[in-house]
Amino acid sequence: MASQLVLGTMYFGGRTDTATSHALIDRFVEAGGRMLDTANCYAFWAGGSGLSETCLGEWLRAHPGADVELASKVGVNPAGDGIEGLGADVVRREVAASLDLLGVDRLDVYWAHGEDRSTPDVEVVETFGALVAEGLVGRIGLSNHPTWRVSRLRMLAEQRELPAFDLLQLTTSYVEPRPGAHVEGKDHPYGFANLETTDYLASHPDVELWAYSPLIQGSYDRADRPLPSAYDHPGTTARLAALADVASEVGAKPGQVVLAWLLARGVRPIIGASSVAQLDEAIDAAAITLTDDQRARLDAPA
Repeated sequence: MASQLVLGTMYFGGRTDTATSHALIDRFVEAGGRMLDTANCYAFWAGGSGLSETCLGEWLRAHPGADVELASKVGVNPAGDGIEGLGADVVRREVAASLDLLGVDRLDVYWAHGEDRSTPDVEVVETFGALVAEGLVGRIGLSNHPTWRVSRLRMLAEQRELPAFDLLQLTTSYVEPRPGAHVEGKDHPYGFANLETTDYLASHPDVELWAYSPLIQGSYDRADRPLPSAYDHPGTTARLAALADVASEVGAKPGQVVLAWLLARGVRPIIGASSVAQLDEAIDAAAITLTDDQRARLDAPA
């Protein structure tokens, strides 16, 4: 199941130094992982845009023919007083820049990193659809978009017989924040998967969900990183109790059970490890098989 994990590379080449970053990719690939997720903006707030793609490109050039898949993003790099957006000229320019930094001629996945309501939806659909048609990218996805806009953009693509967005990238985990609560550090208002997301995915089996920050920055396992206050409600208390019980039964850390639970639900977790030891825990989690009873107890309404 390690092949279903996604290695997040947000801080590669910056906060996570190049040697460590390359060691993480080495270990991930050795364990059977394939998908590496980056973005053109990683990490402008921690050293500069393009550091992650540059780091990945260096690894790829040192490993010609490596059996990996690449995903990158466009849309939220700073530009002037705002962000770059999803206009056709921007997307065309940035996909070319990403391909150049990575040293490849094709991306397996290309994400609209955040919504852009200043660019006509038809333009967004036509631009991304053309990238698929031209062979520059394999699949296209939407990150940090509300479900109603996901539905609209997919409908517009279908009407025009264009390749449609069939991937979503949102933050989700085993516990959830209170509805309407502000989660510190989260700057995408529609970046959380919710009940509507789950319902949409259930009726659209062709759409796949990738989960970023699935371990909530280590809060399940580290006493020095308590859950943000937005998660402080009775539902969390009940869920953490169920999680602790199952973790004890399978002999794993609670965070590992969270990853196993997500995988069992068909969600692909994005692993943001900064050490090989952290990555190994996630790889081990992918091998955990939860029983029907354990899944039922984890799924029980809080």
